[in-house]
Amino acid sequence: MPNLESRSAPDSRISRNTTRLRAEVVDHRFKGLPPDAAGRTVGELADERRSLFTGGFTTPVLALSAEALEYNLSALQTYAARHGLAFAPHGKTSMAPALFDEQLRRGAWGITVANPAQVRVCRAFGVPRVFLANELVDAAALRWVAGELAADPDFTLVVYVDSVRGVALMDEALRSAGSGRPLDVVVELGAGDGARTGVREEKDATAVAEAVAGTSTLRLVGVAGYEGEVPGATEERVTAWLRRLTALARSLDAAGHFAGLDEIVVSAGGSAWFDAVAEVFGDPAELPGPSELSAPVLRLLRSGAYVSHDDGHYRELTPFNRVPDEGGLRAAFVLWAQVVSRPSPGQAFLNAGKRDAAHDLRLPEAKLVRAADGVVRPASGLIVTRLSDQHAWLAVDADADLAVGDWVGLGMSHPCTIFDRWQLIPLVTADGTVTDYVRTFF
Repeated sequence: MPNLESRSAPDSRISRNTTRLRAEVVDHRFKGLPPDAAGRTVGELADERRSLFTGGFTTPVLALSAEALEYNLSALQTYAARHGLAFAPHGKTSMAPALFDEQLRRGAWGITVANPAQVRVCRAFGVPRVFLANELVDAAALRWVAGELAADPDFTLVVYVDSVRGVALMDEALRSAGSGRPLDVVVELGAGDGARTGVREEKDATAVAEAVAGTSTLRLVGVAGYEGEVPGATEERVTAWLRRLTALARSLDAAGHFAGLDEIVVSAGGSAWFDAVAEVFGDPAELPGPSELSAPVLRLLRSGAYVSHDDGHYRELTPFNRVPDEGGLRAAFVLWAQVVSRPSPGQAFLNAGKRDAAHDLRLPEAKLVRAADGVVRPASGLIVTRLSDQHAWLAVDADADLAVGDWVGLGMSHPCTIFDRWQLIPLVTADGTVTDYVRTFF
């Protein structure tokens, strides 16, 4: 797989900006990298094509599979196109501009993020369209947004709104900043009582839409939400909520709230129910064409965890388990740690812990063992039972072959909290060759 930073067209602004990451100097900030690489640039180190196992990398070290990454990127690109969905992958999973660049090169509409700091990262690297899947009422951030909209007429930002009070705060901040171009907003429909943000009732959505119409600083462009928050989520409950979302779009359009738009945004789609999103959004009875609505519909999917997938939560919840004919995803991360202690026959300790491994959903799983002879084998008889700050506790079966110094490859659950522990991640081919590095910004 070629370097991520060089895959897009050379005249692409984000491509030019991600290329500059190759000029960053490798030093003590980036854990796991070879100590003797200090002073080299990232690009120079990548060009050396070192082995992850014999090239001086220190444990713990996180490896991102080049083959699995390519497979996953292609899988969702193909899926979205097949179902007529626009795609704005949730970038807060990785916060890696090189991956944003790759997703945009493959036809993504834009990048989704969760807070103003993440929007700033996107803009620093030239992402042209950003979907902020959250409410934004911070005056300082809104003043910055006003400046970005004024400075770049081609920049599109879409933001959630879910309250009349929120609309008032946004309007006040944007007016004080002298905003000249309105900020696009979508009414967020909450996933139900006890769920996260979003209006709970359609009448509340109407009140928010009317409040937006009363400003000159905001423009209502659609509706959105997150079906992953549906309480007690099942296919039936998720589908019912998605139909509420499409019905809300139709009712707001009938009331004239989308008059004059080139397209109406209807957006949902995490990584667990994108099959339900595709089914409902693709149903003409739910989202008819412009002959029945005032404008064409932008059916916008926002799944993000697919990039690396995982060895736990999303492995079990991926829609491809329900509809395998549609495709599949592969776990792309392995955290390599080293056995540093065998204090008793049934116990071992690795030098990776909470600072290194995702653990908010479930503990890592021991997948592979690489012994001193370089042979890699399945990690039979090894179970991670606990994480300390810098250690993983392993229960070891009596017949398991494990020695101090062996490397153990761990699979982890929840991609969002894997990426955020590593600022520079080796991209590794199946034979262990490091071909590139993925820079993250959290």
